[in-house]
Amino acid sequence: MNFGLNVTRLGLGCAQLGNLYHAISDDTARATVATAWDAGIRYFDTAPHYGLGLSERRLGAALSAYPRDEFVLSTKVGRVLEPDPDGVSQRDTQGFDVPASFRRRWDFSRDGVLRSLEDSLTRMGLDRVDIAYIHDPDDHFAEAMAGAVPALVELREQGVVRAIGVGMNQAEMLAEFIRRADLDAVMVAGRYSLLNQPALDELLPLCVERKVAVMAAGVFNGGILATHTPGAKYDYADAPPELVARAERIAAVCEKHGVELPDAAIALPSAHPAVASVVVGAHSPDQVTVNVSRARKPVPAALWSELIGAGLLRADTVVEAGVRS
Repeated sequence: MNFGLNVTRLGLGCAQLGNLYHAISDDTARATVATAWDAGIRYFDTAPHYGLGLSERRLGAALSAYPRDEFVLSTKVGRVLEPDPDGVSQRDTQGFDVPASFRRRWDFSRDGVLRSLEDSLTRMGLDRVDIAYIHDPDDHFAEAMAGAVPALVELREQGVVRAIGVGMNQAEMLAEFIRRADLDAVMVAGRYSLLNQPALDELLPLCVERKVAVMAAGVFNGGILATHTPGAKYDYADAPPELVARAERIAAVCEKHGVELPDAAIALPSAHPAVASVVVGAHSPDQVTVNVSRARKPVPAALWSELIGAGLLRADTVVEAGVRS
């Protein structure tokens, strides 16, 4: 899938640079980006939401070492960050280990989009982003269609951004945005994975038809497809026992074919013709190295066939071996 931007087949998701679940140091964040760069990754995704701007600040600082025309950068709009002096002594309550020195305010208006992007560029120290996504408009569809979409179209026409899209943890509304708006890309998190394939219903066929590029994120479904153990996370919460059991069944089939579960989790979405990049996060340089290695491992077709035969994977899943470099 080619939408005018040269995104690499493996991208670095940068929520972890915002201290998702636990804190990392500035040095670790910089080294994580450097390791991704050295491994050939040239697509980086962030958002104001991630660590109340910390991810953007760290990513911008790390990318300042590289030529701007040699990487693709995406960030998101929909949450405006406002200083909160009363929160400095408290911690963020949305999964990031940072002081609550800012508060997030939903804003899908034209002014909100312009302010959000301006603030993001300031935090990152950059003069432009390549892709701007509307972030999590699940409860704000009408506002996003009336305000954010026209604003992003205007910015694209002006050359301020090169591509526009929507990023969500669901597939149905993403498909509706594509039907109603002239989008270049979507980021779908956790809805085209070994555990979930609802994106096959409408979203992925529609993206192929409309030539909309898909960035597949959340391919480990929050962690369960990386560990498949009790206590693993699924969509940012503790995974229910039935999903842990299903992940264990999938892992057993993978092991039978000499494949580790996370390898298959990365390989699956890359096979679909709509998917331009599989975006995987990392807390450390070592995690980047592991993920890059996993993405390059071939997965035998017999594994997919057995998963489909066992009812662990939809029969209409597009199956090929491995993420292409």
